[in-house]
Amino acid sequence: MAKQEYNARQKKIISDYYDNLDNIMLTKLGELVTQLYLCESSKKTEKLWERVDNALIKLKIKDSIRNHIIEKKNVELLATHLNDWLK
Repeated sequence: MAKQEYNARQKKIISDYYDNLDNIMLTKLGELVTQLYLCESSKKTEKLWERVDNALIKLKIKDSIRNHIIEKKNVELLATHLNDWLK
């Protein structure tokens, strides 16, 4: 597969995305907290927690904190941590 060449505009968009990845992931976590509060399906809840785990990995949250949140699967705990990270 040939190496992808990006024009200057595309490079700027990609650069901006990675520069703002933390803010993007924190926003995504906020949306996931809302979805988890409103979710009524256990199957959907499991998928949402998988997305939470992926977001926490991308945010480079310490493994001990990430594992604690994922093991507990407590939305209030996640929301509390998210509130602290947003400060």
